[in-house]
Amino acid sequence: MKKKKAPTPKKKAKAATAARPRKTAAKSTAKTKAPAKKAARSAKPVIRAAGGEIIRLAKRDPSATKSASITLPPDYRPTDKEPFMNAKQQEYFRRKLLAWRVELLKESEETLESLQEGGLQEPDIADRASAEMERALELRTRDRARKLISKIDAALRRVEDGSYGFCEETGEPIGLKRLEARPIATLSVEAQERHERMERTHRSD
Repeated sequence: MKKKKAPTPKKKAKAATAARPRKTAAKSTAKTKAPAKKAARSAKPVIRAAGGEIIRLAKRDPSATKSASITLPPDYRPTDKEPFMNAKQQEYFRRKLLAWRVELLKESEETLESLQEGGLQEPDIADRASAEMERALELRTRDRARKLISKIDAALRRVEDGSYGFCEETGEPIGLKRLEARPIATLSVEAQERHERMERTHRSD
């Protein structure tokens, strides 16, 4: 059998040069894949709608934490000289509503404890009648506090969406004096008077 001839140095060099482009091509593909991964990580999360449309999720609204960054002086009071319902006024009334809510919850808890303790029957008829009247009064007070807390929660939601301080009927400012006296007000003085006149008319009919 004939022995195979060993490759000459020229053939070895050609084989080496032919193999080099494959390595560089592999490296280039690896480099191009890396940025794609980074881009995928940095991209916003997406959801696919029913029709195949891709919707990008919006970033969290920074205004959700704006109340935490607002600082009010201890003696701050809203005035007509500043823009109505600016950030400071909104924060002022938000704190006022929260303080009122805490106070009502505390009173409601005290009323509940008083009702639980007053379970003993009074031997005297007059004392028993007096205790029943006090119990009925406390129940009405607790019910009134519950309704007020519900209205305070609604007012706090209006502070968050920016509609607080404006009349629900006309869209005009309610007024600082009225809001100071009744922070849960939803109608201006004029609109409230119209409602009261209509109620009196319906009662008379």
